[in-house]
Amino acid sequence: MPVIDAVAPDYADSVRFIAVAGQSDIGSTRAKADELLSNVDWGLDESIWDLYGVRGQPVSFLITANDVIVGNWFGAAGEEALREALDELVALDA
Repeated sequence: MPVIDAVAPDYADSVRFIAVAGQSDIGSTRAKADELLSNVDWGLDESIWDLYGVRGQPVSFLITANDVIVGNWFGAAGEEALREALDELVALDA
């Protein structure tokens, strides 16, 4: 999450970053989100886990403006790989 939060400002004009938490209460989730995130929106919605077939965290999805999933990965991504994936996503929506 720290890499995503650090990269997010560079893509603020073209990508919306949303972290979806689950398996906790709202107070604990808010405290952790406030600790980890400053450039990423977040929400607590466990229904999204089933919708996207998520069985654990961290997992990331790249979704176009037309709601098409164009990529996903489990585990953390390094900054270079994340930027490459985001550049490809932005090019698809251009």
